Amino acid sequence: MDSIKNIYRIGRGPSSSHTMAPMRAAKMFLEKAGRGVSRFEVGLYGSLAATGKGHMTDTAILDVLGHVAPTEIKWFPEINLPLHPNGMTFKAFSPEEAEMCSWTVYSTGGGALADDVWDERETVRLYDRNRITDICEWCSGTGYSYWEYVEKFEDSDIWDYLNEAWKKMQDAVHRGLDTEGVIPGGLGLRRKAGEYYIKAIGYSNAVRGRGLVYSYALAVSEENACGGEIVTAPTCGSSGVLPAVLFHLKRSREFSDKKILHAMATAGLFGNVVRTNASVSGAAVGCQGEVGVACAMAAAAASQLFGGTPSQIEYAAEMGLEHHLGLTCDPVGGLVQIPCIERNAFAAARALDANTYSNFSDGRHRVSFDDVVDVMQQTGKDIPSLYKETSQGGLAKRLN
Repeated sequence: MDSIKNIYRIGRGPSSSHTMAPMRAAKMFLEKAGRGVSRFEVGLYGSLAATGKGHMTDTAILDVLGHVAPTEIKWFPEINLPLHPNGMTFKAFSPEEAEMCSWTVYSTGGGALADDVWDERETVRLYDRNRITDICEWCSGTGYSYWEYVEKFEDSDIWDYLNEAWKKMQDAVHRGLDTEGVIPGGLGLRRKAGEYYIKAIGYSNAVRGRGLVYSYALAVSEENACGGEIVTAPTCGSSGVLPAVLFHLKRSREFSDKKILHAMATAGLFGNVVRTNASVSGAAVGCQGEVGVACAMAAAAASQLFGGTPSQIEYAAEMGLEHHLGLTCDPVGGLVQIPCIERNAFAAARALDANTYSNFSDGRHRVSFDDVVDVMQQTGKDIPSLYKETSQGGLAKRLN
């Protein structure tokens, strides 16, 4: 299992799989191609082609290659390449129209890349365990917490990195609350975060708290939908859940930034376990792998902050993911807007509920987090492709 830094990638939305990763792949191919390229040709396959325009995949690639040479984007939504639904083929041609080099690469979720012989998720192995059951046993046996397990294996700069990610998360909340207008893309969807915030502070107690959590999640998700700078947690499409929970708990309970960073380490560990053993790609397993995992991460973070035991933290995360099992990815118009933005707000609230429920318990339960990860992976394989980020089924088909 590699670094949790790869769970928290800082970049611009709206999609880690469809925007961040293709842009990174284009930069890597540019280095492979070298000098003397007359033109580029890029084929997008499966989910990348089906929702690529709404996710600005072509724009991300053209921003890199188009400044060097003329670049043609070809779309093949009906063809899935062997390793993953998010496939790309890059080709570079000489002035004589000879093919100089080519590269088939896959966006595997959360901004990660892989090809036939290389998987970015496996290039660096930092941790000696990749199942939460084993990590929880280590914590129980040593007396340490999950964040201390992270500290044991990560590089010394992990806290600086998480601190920067936390600053970016807070910046996205503030920008989102302060910005009004229509989200680009053609759906005519207006930003709601600021409005929800104003309405929330007019209530008292529980309703106000819940409304504020909604507003924070909306703020980040709307920033993502507009291509603003956000932090994947674990993806762009689910980037509003964890910041909403952390921002709310910092403001309402006055948790220190140090404790917030510890909670982020715990959350990142749970997200990384899913990324290693299953997937956080909506194109591979549906939205359960994005918003579902984000909810699990936020539930674990909240439980960490409220002093949960290792088993209670694991239980909170398990519920956060279990109760999103089977969630489809059906973005209307191929945009990360409907139902994605609203789902972030609901998942943030559900994460807080999972924390409360687990802290009422003694942490003992029948279904483990690892069980749910395995089931999520199998469920993702069983879900038809039209419900996995192709905009060919569900809400996307009904509302198009």
